[in-house]
Amino acid sequence: MSAGAAPAARYQSLDVLRGLTVALMIIVNTPGSWNHVYAPLLHAPWHGFTPTDWVFPSFLFVVGNALAFTLPRYAGMGERAVLARIGKRSAIIIALGLGLCLLPKLGGPLSEMRLPGVLQRIGLCFAIAALVLHYLGARGALAFSALALLGHWLVLALFGDYSLQGNAGRAIDLWLFGASHLYQGEGLPFDPEGALGTLPATVNVIAGYFAGCYLRERGANGRSLATLAAAGLALAVLALCWAPLLPINKKLWTGSYVLLSTGTALLVLAALAWLVELRGVRGWTYFFEVFGKNTLFIYLLSQVAVVALEKGGWYAPLAATLAPVGSPQAASLAFALLFTLACWLAGYLLDRKRIYIKV
Repeated sequence: MSAGAAPAARYQSLDVLRGLTVALMIIVNTPGSWNHVYAPLLHAPWHGFTPTDWVFPSFLFVVGNALAFTLPRYAGMGERAVLARIGKRSAIIIALGLGLCLLPKLGGPLSEMRLPGVLQRIGLCFAIAALVLHYLGARGALAFSALALLGHWLVLALFGDYSLQGNAGRAIDLWLFGASHLYQGEGLPFDPEGALGTLPATVNVIAGYFAGCYLRERGANGRSLATLAAAGLALAVLALCWAPLLPINKKLWTGSYVLLSTGTALLVLAALAWLVELRGVRGWTYFFEVFGKNTLFIYLLSQVAVVALEKGGWYAPLAATLAPVGSPQAASLAFALLFTLACWLAGYLLDRKRIYIKV
């Protein structure tokens, strides 16, 4: 794809998709009670795919969408400036992720601080994808993506199995970080944002870049959106065909999971672009645009607020006040929605003042 031929149009549907993923991230991360959550708002226990499993890779996909607009600016910069810009942004995102991991451990032993995390993976995937696209171009990025998915599969198959206990990614993380620095929520040290899975996760970013470039070059019209939807459907079908050999697994970030999450992201993007750009139905979009305009700040706010509420002993009592809503699951969801709305209000105030916090 020729970046120089791309128009400067900014598609509202891309901003809505970014805001949608952030809103969903907050909803699934802050239930009133983890013991009472509707099944679609939980990750698959191991193999499988739920709506919640769609959220994180779709956020990486929209990181790639943004690259379609920012990467062409690198063309006229010197190599040192390009490396500095990519490195600085990646380092800031990773540092913020480490800060979030440190926050719950303040006053406690840092020897038990988790090192991998969501923002750490985003920062690494952004850097790898940006460097690959800048230096290798579209064809090189496609070759990298194929090698990343197949290479990841090869490592999983040759050096372990697809189980929680025996997968190669866990073995690498135990050696690289140590057991005490990994996520402990699976009943044993295992990190779903570990080092090995970062490689295939980068493909989600690259796919988002290509989708963003395609929209910029072809425009949002019936033919281009049908092509996006067809590509999404093809990737989803390919993922399901691959799944008997390589299970769809978010925590391992398998290649079949990459294809399925990318395919469904393309379908959602095509639907949003049809509704917003083609049909002009925009009355509902502002809510998600608020999330999309201060994405990183709102996500950080949600995470810091949760830690503050838990440390202050307020999280559970606040959630309990919603018990009259109905079933425990309904009360848990109501808390998540109200918490998300509170985060939105903070973003709304920033938008009203035209304050946009970016890295």
